[in-house]
Amino acid sequence: MNKSFGQSVRLLLIIFVLLTVFLISVKGWLDKNSVEFIVLIAGNTLLFIVSVSAYYSIYKSLDSSNPQSFVRAMYVSFIIKFFTLAIAAFIYILAAKNNVNKPALLACAGLYIIYTFIETKELMKLLKQKKNA
Repeated sequence: MNKSFGQSVRLLLIIFVLLTVFLISVKGWLDKNSVEFIVLIAGNTLLFIVSVSAYYSIYKSLDSSNPQSFVRAMYVSFIIKFFTLAIAAFIYILAAKNNVNKPALLACAGLYIIYTFIETKELMKLLKQKKNA
């Protein structure tokens, strides 16, 4: 493969930084509309960490001679990412009790879709570069 892991994860890092800067810049608007800033920043950070770790496991599977290892790694990373985020949301809901901020949780779900889309798009580019794919 031509790309190193650092080069290929660069887009996820750029998205993380841009989203963080955007959230910081609209903090006043979020406060006015009762959207918890801390939940969004924590969700963005958790999504970035989980996406990079999932991306790494899938990236490593591209070196395998078994053609099914890529698909298996995609499924496993999806399941791990989904359940990690579901557990984090569950912990937040239990901790917040009656003060759960639904707009922030929905925004985090939107961030999940963004990260998953970017991750899948970049992995598909790498898969197309692989000679025996």
